[in-house]
Amino acid sequence: MSKESSKKIIEALNQDRADELAAIIQYMGHHYEAEGMESPEIIEIFKSTAIDEMRHAEALAERIVYLGGTPTKIPSPIKKGGDLRKMIKDDLDSENGAIKQYKEHIKLCAQLDDPVSRLMLEKILTDEEEHADKWETILGIRK
Repeated sequence: MSKESSKKIIEALNQDRADELAAIIQYMGHHYEAEGMESPEIIEIFKSTAIDEMRHAEALAERIVYLGGTPTKIPSPIKKGGDLRKMIKDDLDSENGAIKQYKEHIKLCAQLDDPVSRLMLEKILTDEEEHADKWETILGIRK
């Protein structure tokens, strides 16, 4: 892989990492702040999802270092506040944004001939789609 290709992939992976760091903070905040009759079951989902996002952030960091980059430590903007329903909607919006972005970055990795990063992103994409499905189910959204 050329140095220019590596640089483009590192930039994409760091964008993904910033979003994962934001997701960790957002989910953990929701875990601590959620209230209401339905919250006991949902706060555990917030926590387990945050842990999934931590795994993603770690995998992205390891790949960035392997490619010669420095993993970002700065999260993307975080959505805060609101009732339980708003928190879940915010999380679903974030997951849908992540799904779109991961699909774009998977295409980039394929174009730049980086099958290892592509495979890693495909695995992460699978988790993100499962997260989105969980929030859609809880909100009663049908596709």
